[in-house]
Amino acid sequence: MSPRPSRLACVDALKAVSSQLIVLHHLAFYGPMSDAAQSLAPGLIGWLSDYARIAVQVFLVISGFLAARSLAPAGRLTAQSPLSTVWRRYQKLVVPYTVAMLVAIIGAAIARTWMHHDSIPAAPHLTQVIAHILLLHNILDVDALSAGVWYIAIDLQLFALLVFALWLARAVSRDTLPLGVPTVAALAVASLFWFNRDATWDIWAIYFFGAYGMGTLAYWASNPDRSPVALIALGAVGVAALTMDFRLRIAVALVTALVLAISRRGGWLEHWPGGRVTAYFGKISYSVFLVHFPVCLVVNALVFHFAPGQPMLNALGMLLAWVASNVAGAVFHRYVEAASPLRSVIDFVKEGIHTRKWTRGEKPQA
Repeated sequence: MSPRPSRLACVDALKAVSSQLIVLHHLAFYGPMSDAAQSLAPGLIGWLSDYARIAVQVFLVISGFLAARSLAPAGRLTAQSPLSTVWRRYQKLVVPYTVAMLVAIIGAAIARTWMHHDSIPAAPHLTQVIAHILLLHNILDVDALSAGVWYIAIDLQLFALLVFALWLARAVSRDTLPLGVPTVAALAVASLFWFNRDATWDIWAIYFFGAYGMGTLAYWASNPDRSPVALIALGAVGVAALTMDFRLRIAVALVTALVLAISRRGGWLEHWPGGRVTAYFGKISYSVFLVHFPVCLVVNALVFHFAPGQPMLNALGMLLAWVASNVAGAVFHRYVEAASPLRSVIDFVKEGIHTRKWTRGEKPQA
């Protein structure tokens, strides 16, 4: 069997487009540039402000799809230790995220010198910083240091819920009838028909598990060697949930799940749409997501200071902020996300300990 490709073209394209929509949403939703530029394109800015945020559902579905691919490609958890698996996910998320929070704090401090606006986070306190690092800021109800950081905490919750659900299913079923897929399906149905319809649950994974679970189930249903009945059933459940209570976010999640599943069954998940541009922007999408808001804040403050209330200059400022967010994301990806500086420090410390033991005559451990 040939190795799985490191990049999935269809996933990269969806991530690239969705990350750009989220940047544009925050530019339109948080002023003051969008307030000044509103008269030039009220329909476009209004749509970006009201609807572009739904693109986050695409990331939820993709995360579930890729989690199934890595954790349980056949519907049965392959990892031996659920705690270690969740801990590795936390490290992967939180290393670049912590650096991005430092960038956000600095960006907000710069912005405060040029303007006063509700979109600028206040100077952080220690408890707030610790809550963010532990990804508990939503649960503890502390003010966010940057826009969109709720998603990082929810992503970890969703991953942990999936891991422990699959672990429990494996422990109960052992060598009998596999229960992994039915367990995840039950959680997704519970979310779609109950929890996702009640906003009081929106700080917990179960609220978002409808979208995440559809992504997970889409991966399992997309095996080309299996009957398409499971995929048809997934579509039918999604339509039933929308018939009971139409939610645009669930409609977008369902379409995304079906696109991913059909693309895998059709054999073009890895190759369509081709092109280096979408592949690159898909690759840096997490970094763009992490650092775009402080960049947008600084540009907002700069334009507000020098050209307050001038529609054309503020519209150009929005364009500048969009471009600068992508440039910052590319730099962040290269020097932080891909480089994993904290991991390098940890490895350096371990190597130092290893070397000191060897110089004292202790036998190094393999």
